Amino acid sequence: MAERMVGKQAPRFEMQAVLPNGDFGRVSLEENMKNGKWTVLFFYPMDFTFVCPTEITAISDRYDEFEDLDAVVIGVSTDSVYSHKAWMNVPREENGIGEIKYPLAADPTHQVSRDYGVLIEEEGVALRGLFIIDPEGELKYAVVHHNNIGRSVDEVLRVLQALQTGGLCPANWKPGQKTLEV
Repeated sequence: MAERMVGKQAPRFEMQAVLPNGDFGRVSLEENMKNGKWTVLFFYPMDFTFVCPTEITAISDRYDEFEDLDAVVIGVSTDSVYSHKAWMNVPREENGIGEIKYPLAADPTHQVSRDYGVLIEEEGVALRGLFIIDPEGELKYAVVHHNNIGRSVDEVLRVLQALQTGGLCPANWKPGQKTLEV
């Protein structure tokens, strides 16, 4: 039986990553928490595939909206930082991702993917999992789905904004609408 994660402290992580400027560096949940930031951590199966670049570039194209919400975005796959960097060097028009505005982290040991419950053990790749973690390290939102389906950036932003209201948000709530009164 899977263990509940939402509402608990998120698994801590520190990973090597390719930063937006193309340099190698590290990303960690602790650093984001120290800086008072929300963390949007998303897993994707692998570099040089078909659905993944559509998600990665769609999130990058709207990264300023995440920044405006005090959120840091981190993309993760089980590929190496060298694979990430090679993919970033391929233009979007050629099924690459080009320049992106947030880091892509490498999970070659599969530990972070395993900790977040998204690892397909027999394939060594992650499912499409997305996790929103508040600045105190509490996992507030988790969604995992089949690798054939890309995520909606609109929905991720909507959920992040709903969580940040601290209120009760009804079905189909949109930013600017009232929350429910208790």
